[in-house]
Amino acid sequence: MNRLLTEVSFAASIRRIGKRVLGNRARILRAYWRKPVPDLEAYTARLAGRKAFEIGGPSEIFSDHGVIPVYSVLASVDNCLFSAQTIWTGTVQGGSFQYHPKKSPGAQLFCEATDLHQVADSSYEALLASHCLEHVANPLRALEEWKRVLVEDGILLLILPHKDGTFDWHRPVTSLNHMIQDYENNVGESDLTHLPEILALHDLEKDAAAGSAEQFKKRCLANASTRAMHHHVFDTHTAATLLDHAGFQLVRVVALRPFHIIMLAAKCGYQTENSLFLRSDSEFLTSSPFPSDWRVR
Repeated sequence: MNRLLTEVSFAASIRRIGKRVLGNRARILRAYWRKPVPDLEAYTARLAGRKAFEIGGPSEIFSDHGVIPVYSVLASVDNCLFSAQTIWTGTVQGGSFQYHPKKSPGAQLFCEATDLHQVADSSYEALLASHCLEHVANPLRALEEWKRVLVEDGILLLILPHKDGTFDWHRPVTSLNHMIQDYENNVGESDLTHLPEILALHDLEKDAAAGSAEQFKKRCLANASTRAMHHHVFDTHTAATLLDHAGFQLVRVVALRPFHIIMLAAKCGYQTENSLFLRSDSEFLTSSPFPSDWRVR
């Protein structure tokens, strides 16, 4: 564990030095060196021509210049935000969802990720969610809803932040058992169970938008309305285990710098078989660039 913290701390120090030396040029260089997802055609082939629903967004990562540019191949994308006013999107008008310049706008809905009551069963052929499930206090409840609105063999493209590349790198990975308890206890968005841990271990140097320690604390205390807090923290193995427990058939899992866990999965009416993804010598772990994934091996 000490070796792991040393390696992650060293990487974080290098990033901070680079930011100070290069300023805004650091962002340009990161974009230039950003790696696309391996075997991109495997994702686009699965999603091409499908009617999709996105939780959160629009997401740069799905745009034509993103790591996994799938907006362009989808037939349509409707959207769900928890509110018409968010810290990421500002004020959003209801009605239409603009996600790609060459595509007709989709429908814009406002509802909880854990309660898509406006959406009928089996309404969509794909569901997209990028860097939003960590903001949900009850991730298994959300995944249950997402599965409900998918057709049989519908595709889930889920992207989560890997703790090693984010301001969560000091925090311990959330256990699957904890997330199961949240589901069984019907935990809602007002839950502040993780607040003491977050206030103690959140790396404010890697989260400029959070402001000072006092401003960050104030924002966290108002999380029921801001939804800025990361309730849960993931490494790649835990993320894959979560989808397996939720009953999704894993198709592809990849850990990608700077901080992405990218998972492609399918809703299926049969018993899932995810053992190849959950083994300690799974390909996604042996090729992971993140030190905390190495503990599983």
